[in-house]
Amino acid sequence: MTSTDAPTPTDIATRADILRITTAFYERAFADELLGPVFVDVAQLDLEAHLPQITDFWETILLGAQVYRGGAFFPHAMLHRRVELTAGHFNRWLELWEATIRSLHAGPRAEAAIAHAQRVATAFHGRLWQARTPAT
Repeated sequence: MTSTDAPTPTDIATRADILRITTAFYERAFADELLGPVFVDVAQLDLEAHLPQITDFWETILLGAQVYRGGAFFPHAMLHRRVELTAGHFNRWLELWEATIRSLHAGPRAEAAIAHAQRVATAFHGRLWQARTPAT
């Protein structure tokens, strides 16, 4: 291997991999012009408390660990009451998530993490906006 060759990324295989991804993602998100204010100022997200929980979520999804207990939608619905979560927010979240995954891993689980995030973003955005639309 020459000095310009980077090691080939491996697939997501352990909780430690997922923790590395979630930590790197939130570093990007907190610094992001669009998402940073939502996470920092509005949600006032406590990363020390949140990282184990979100890592549990992704470990359950990607590794089948069954360690996540809770509902992911409710906190987002409560946040949406405080600040309108638009398609732009969800799209930016997906961009940062995918970029983080691709910078660290490659393989079927990495692709599954990206695909699942896309499904979650679509479902959450749809549910948040459906709840705001009066029944006819």
